[in-house]
Amino acid sequence: MTSPNEFTLKHWPAAVRAFHPEFAVVLGSGLAALAGAVSIGAAVPYADIAGLSCSTVPGHEGRFLFGILHGRRVVIASGRVHLYEGHSARQTAAGIRCLAALGVGTVVLTNAAGSANPAFAPGSWMMLCDHINLTAQSPLTGGPDFIDMTEVYCPRLRGVFRNAAKIARVGLHEGVYLAVQGPQYETPAEVRAFRSLGADAVGMSTVNEAVQARALGMRVAGFSCLTNAAAGLGSAPLHHGEVVETSRRAADDFLALLENAIPQF
Repeated sequence: MTSPNEFTLKHWPAAVRAFHPEFAVVLGSGLAALAGAVSIGAAVPYADIAGLSCSTVPGHEGRFLFGILHGRRVVIASGRVHLYEGHSARQTAAGIRCLAALGVGTVVLTNAAGSANPAFAPGSWMMLCDHINLTAQSPLTGGPDFIDMTEVYCPRLRGVFRNAAKIARVGLHEGVYLAVQGPQYETPAEVRAFRSLGADAVGMSTVNEAVQARALGMRVAGFSCLTNAAAGLGSAPLHHGEVVETSRRAADDFLALLENAIPQF
């Protein structure tokens, strides 16, 4: 059973239809600088593709970048839209369906998240081994898409990135990401509850994109830039500027991780 896709190759500008990307990377808050490592051949604003929405959040550019990274053809989705902006779960995952129409079979999802695990320090990276969807929404709503989520984050890709982290000497945690709708940050009581459920990081994106990608048969890897300690685990008030700045500083580590993983894809 597959999830329906309203996008086709014809939704893309003619100039990029023959690009044949080998994988895609979705950039979360403050991670747009990662695109600077890609030799860009073309850029397509989300607004140029019928059916896609544009983000209103600082740190989300809202365009697809086509280029070469470490000798491989890649599409960078620089920014995403979120449930808290007023979009449905299906709308937040529209970019994934659009990438699938282009022929993308592997997608690397990134996000900025709060660390709910005291052992995972702000400024470090966590690879998602599983997730908890507390948004109460799914991009598959409307059809009987009973998709198995046992291995939503590809075990083989996780092994590749685990090995790449050793080669690059980049610290990489592995843990469970819990998604909420937002836009408000969580209360200390909520964070304590999430920790009791097994969450290592808390954010406001990614899970619906991962669900959509698996429904379309794509391989998925997921990463959280742990930008701050979740509410109640740190002393400073939470604010988006800190999220964007910490993500910007951590981008180099993820780039090293990605460059060492790419030859093993």
